[in-house]
Amino acid sequence: MRPDKTTSMREAIASFVRDGDTVALEGFTHLIPTAAGHEIIRQGRRNLTVVRMTADIVVDQLLAGGCVTKLVSSFVGNSSAGSLGELRRRIEHADPEPLEFEEYSHHGMICRYLAGAQRLPFFPLRSYAGSDLPSVNPAIRTVSSPYSDERIHVVPPVNPDVTIVHAQRADRAGNTQIWGLTGVQAEAVFAAHKAVVVVEEIVDDDVVRSDPNRTVIPAHAVDAVVECPRGAHPSFAQGYYDRDNAFYRAWSGISRDRERLREWMAEWVHGTADHAEYVAKLGEEFWAGLAVGEAMSLPVNYGRRL
Repeated sequence: MRPDKTTSMREAIASFVRDGDTVALEGFTHLIPTAAGHEIIRQGRRNLTVVRMTADIVVDQLLAGGCVTKLVSSFVGNSSAGSLGELRRRIEHADPEPLEFEEYSHHGMICRYLAGAQRLPFFPLRSYAGSDLPSVNPAIRTVSSPYSDERIHVVPPVNPDVTIVHAQRADRAGNTQIWGLTGVQAEAVFAAHKAVVVVEEIVDDDVVRSDPNRTVIPAHAVDAVVECPRGAHPSFAQGYYDRDNAFYRAWSGISRDRERLREWMAEWVHGTADHAEYVAKLGEEFWAGLAVGEAMSLPVNYGRRL
């Protein structure tokens, strides 16, 4: 009999996220593990190093919750909808305290996860040629090729204490299926010492086996599975709900004003017992507005629809 790795969000965070840990939170625009971030805040974790390829709203909220002392990231911003007020205060003015920020390119972050997943000492890449990032990040270095006189940039591996990702579905053993826009979830999971997968729904083994190409993360790489419907909001989960663009547009104003941000955190994170309460507080009419319809695939023959 295969192990049952299902648990609650509260128990998963309590068991796998410790003060001082390096925590990777991955999902690229799609399937962002927001609910997990909120639970980290509720449990009062401190002195975390957060690794996230695209530091966005969930990172801003973790900063506002006092959880993070170091950020490792590439792109930083509110997903083309504005800025991150708490992050900017921390980096630009050390307000209320400084944030250590280790910056890479998008590809540099991917290469760090790849090196971590493969337990390599470093990963080579060409994309820093002409960039000034190596001048501000001493971890980006150059080495000589053993096959020529060429020197090439390299980045170090990243091996988080725990990686947390969101996905559409998984079975109880942890075989995790993702479709639509994927990021570096699999690489981040394989790079980590422990992995928590949060899903929209837990399904029977037969469902996973009926469509095996969607299994991006295998069970042997997963330590815990949490069922948390709508847990990626305000990002989206393809096939389940759409992106909450209004929230993204509003966040810049919320986070720009420290008092307004404090009130939002008090109401929506600290003021809710768990994500189920957060979802209920938004209301079914709200969720109906983010509902997705069917998107049928049509067969194509030589560029023409049949």
